[in-house]
Amino acid sequence: MTKFDLVSVGDNATDAFIRLSEAELNCQIDKPECKICMKFAAKIPYESVTEIPAGGNSSNVALGTAKLGLKVAYVSNIGDDKNGEETLTKLNQASVDTSLIKKNVGMATNYNYVLWYADDRTILVKHENYPNYFPFDSAQGKPSIPETSWLYLSSVSDSDGSVHEQISAWLTAHPDTKLAFSPGTWQIKAGSEKLKNIYARTEILFCNKQEAEKIAGAEAVRDPISGSLEIGSRTASTKVRLRTSEELAKQIKEFGPRTVIVTDGENGASVLDTNNNFYQAPSFAGFGPAVERTGAGDAFASAFLTATISGLPADQALNWGLVNAASVVTKIGPHEGLLTKEEIASLLK
Repeated sequence: MTKFDLVSVGDNATDAFIRLSEAELNCQIDKPECKICMKFAAKIPYESVTEIPAGGNSSNVALGTAKLGLKVAYVSNIGDDKNGEETLTKLNQASVDTSLIKKNVGMATNYNYVLWYADDRTILVKHENYPNYFPFDSAQGKPSIPETSWLYLSSVSDSDGSVHEQISAWLTAHPDTKLAFSPGTWQIKAGSEKLKNIYARTEILFCNKQEAEKIAGAEAVRDPISGSLEIGSRTASTKVRLRTSEELAKQIKEFGPRTVIVTDGENGASVLDTNNNFYQAPSFAGFGPAVERTGAGDAFASAFLTATISGLPADQALNWGLVNAASVVTKIGPHEGLLTKEEIASLLK
């Protein structure tokens, strides 16, 4: 059986990017979250719709790492519809092994609506209720996961947690395979205790700053300078002190990951490596303004992983990730701006 550099595991979807022309952003001063607002019970014009198959964290990373020269396989579900066929075509054309993607007869491929306004987006997500298929339990007659140096895990539909239990057992049985983990919505809600075996087995954990705050939890933290009491990302006093990326990374690392990456949009990204060295770098500004930010984190993870697998240290891998992410946000969708190894190396010079 062929050995892979990376096997990527997780859900995928076809994304329909709807370019909005009439909307407003509503942001409160003391909160990082904003709301997109449109008139209720009105007809809202849009500029265009662009459909992109094979979206989703794990699919994006499979495509990103394959373009960077890794030998990659992808484990997921699709429906037996046009979107599913287009997903397979795109992955196959990128030389991603699709033999472990299950086509579910009579079901649709996941389909998301991406409300694209200004340079960012809000995604309307629907997960189809596929039968449990993730081939980590060969006793059930499922095809087995091929030999691989790394496993990448992100968003997986798993209502009862059984998929993650199977993945954890498989990792225990394959101690030489390293795990890269980018927690999705369900995985973050499940919490570090329910997924403690996954966190404990993680070599590299990827998250953005808002996700890091949720993963770290709502433990109270006393500010040593002001004395204010912090609960989660807010304080119980009138003084607000958001936890830094370094503080969040250190707390997440207590759950088990050897390396923790926290991306922070236009502010760049940071990494706390296996030796507890903390590196922080600004976003790469060599491509001009952002057009649309879907897939930036996945592009970062693709390049960071490839650099790591190629033997580069964490601070250099950080720069690889930032360059790839900066290129992706200048295009529509998560794939068009992905770079090759040679392009990243040239830009970093």
